[in-house]
Amino acid sequence: MKAAAIALSLLLLVGCTNGDSRAEFSPGIVTNCDSIVFDTSKAEGTYLECLDGSTGGAIENIKGPAVVNVWGSWCASCREELKYFRNFQKIIGDKVLLLGVDVEEKNMEAGRRFTVKNGITWPSLYDPDGRTRTTFGMGVPVTWFITTDGKVAYKKIGPIKNELELITLTSKYLGIKF
Repeated sequence: MKAAAIALSLLLLVGCTNGDSRAEFSPGIVTNCDSIVFDTSKAEGTYLECLDGSTGGAIENIKGPAVVNVWGSWCASCREELKYFRNFQKIIGDKVLLLGVDVEEKNMEAGRRFTVKNGITWPSLYDPDGRTRTTFGMGVPVTWFITTDGKVAYKKIGPIKNELELITLTSKYLGIKF
């Protein structure tokens, strides 16, 4: 009974958002990475700059709760799932850090243009040469769910199919209540 009530609540919450990829959305902004908390006690890791050119950090040292979406402007599945992340960000508020990792762009400016054109308003780290392959694996999109102590609770390989999936995974693996 409790599970049914939670599922109904999530469906109602998701139903209040517009997942239509043709829907209008506000332009994005290339956000700095000040909201990312890195575990500075760890000396090693794969260092990435912020897409805005400011200081980033080692991807393995991110502390959550965080949902990390690995994307590329050249990836059709990444473009398709963006509508779910835009709406998810509105739903989660400041309960969870939403973070992108832009991989293997032609150059940093291409990633910035994509961010603005596609309504991305959360920070993104920039991997210009695929150095995160050892961390994330081959291919995009990949979405990671990182706990408060920096452990990867779950790695979703492939595109997010809808907002309910994103909300359910966040609740299940990060313990976030919506």
